[in-house]
Amino acid sequence: MAISTRMTRRRLFAASLGLLAAPAILREKAEAAVTGASRRMDITPLPEINQFKLGSYKFTVVRDGINISEKPYETYGTNQDPETVQALLTANFLPADKLLNGYAPVLIDTGSDLILIDTGFGAGGRARGLGKLAEGLKVAGYSPEDVTLVALTHLHGDHIGGLMENGAPAFRNARYVIGEAEYDFWSNTAREGTPAEGGHKAVLANVTPLVEKATFIKDGASVAPGMTAMLAAGHSPGHMVFHVESEGRRLVLTGDTANHYILSLLRPDWEVRFDMDKAQAAATRRKVFDMIGADKIAFLGYHMPFPAVGFVERQNGGYRFVPKTYQFDI
Repeated sequence: MAISTRMTRRRLFAASLGLLAAPAILREKAEAAVTGASRRMDITPLPEINQFKLGSYKFTVVRDGINISEKPYETYGTNQDPETVQALLTANFLPADKLLNGYAPVLIDTGSDLILIDTGFGAGGRARGLGKLAEGLKVAGYSPEDVTLVALTHLHGDHIGGLMENGAPAFRNARYVIGEAEYDFWSNTAREGTPAEGGHKAVLANVTPLVEKATFIKDGASVAPGMTAMLAAGHSPGHMVFHVESEGRRLVLTGDTANHYILSLLRPDWEVRFDMDKAQAAATRRKVFDMIGADKIAFLGYHMPFPAVGFVERQNGGYRFVPKTYQFDI
């Protein structure tokens, strides 16, 4: 009987310790749920994707990564006083001294083709947390081998870096559509010894190995059923935008026509450091976004806030960006 009593007391004591510990464990779990804290620090977040339908076409937008930089006025509004640029950012609830830039390649599943528009940074950006396109495709249920067509808005590094992987084509079953004027400019040896030499070398490394499977297009060319190219030069010599239509629904892939939803759209005439022909780029912005605004159609801008899709309406001499919500879901 004494042994039984001692055993019972031990069990009660142990149980009481468990009851005392339980609130602390529950508090810890609750705090982790609220704060996102985890004992595991090696968890890699999945790449962000966003999917929607345009008629019978299925779009998958992948966030290839983000980049944060200082002094926005050194990139946007370079023909304005820095204080003017900072004031516009502040008025729109954005930091005046920092800039976040995202990159948004998009996959279009037409049912007969799987079309990739631009390719992100690829392997060259992964050390900086970029180059997530391949992961994004996998999350969406696709593989690089599924891609049948790659269409490039232009040939800057953040659009062509993902074309090659370990010295071989990343999309081995794909054919390519490239602006003729764009390729002629960047592949020309006249770029050597100029500020465009870095871009020239990138094109030789990433694009030139693919020319045998490429079609070089001009303004108005058909890219695929329901998809037409339009020359929109200025940001680069042969920059293209692509009009997509399915079952009466329309969307324009604007590439780098406008690179910031406030600084480029509200102030389309402000100069941008990365625009090679700044006057032409400003005129192109107005031409493209006047059309998009007048027709009330959607656009996907490569550097717009993720998922990079929205609409514009004219406002105070510029354009107000209206991000998509559920328009494509019902």
